[in-house]
Amino acid sequence: MGKTVRYLEMTSPEDLRPAPAVPALGLLLLDRSSMLVRTTQAQVGEAYGWASARRTDSEWEAELRAHPLLQYWLITHDGEPAGVSYLEPQPGGSVEITAFGLLPARIGKGLGGPALTLALQRAWATEPLGADAVTRVWLHTCSADHPHALRNYQRRGMRLYRTEAE
Repeated sequence: MGKTVRYLEMTSPEDLRPAPAVPALGLLLLDRSSMLVRTTQAQVGEAYGWASARRTDSEWEAELRAHPLLQYWLITHDGEPAGVSYLEPQPGGSVEITAFGLLPARIGKGLGGPALTLALQRAWATEPLGADAVTRVWLHTCSADHPHALRNYQRRGMRLYRTEAE
């Protein structure tokens, strides 16, 4: 059976339904060249078959060149890496969450909803590209991602706008 890809969006920051805050949970902007970008992305995505989990050094370099505005945010808890949230401003005021997930050891500890809340707040606060303000935050998830991913996105206020079967 193929996988199903679902696209979700939020078109107003007022649509955000925040999860309860978790003390010591935060986002840290990483330098694009930080090894934490690569290693954390690989650890988060490995279980779900993310292609980015297996990128070679040359593939990472090509990715950095192809996406010069991509922001690499490390989800932290108690000052330690807990996951990733990568944001990419796009023309017309959209911001894509290109990656979001927790490290395997952090799953099941009540961090997913609060971390997504922080990621969505950060996306809405991102400098817009070719617009006066961010007007849309979007992402895609697939049936191979964590089984609670879709529900978490929807609980935070994201709406499904397209589904594709691969």
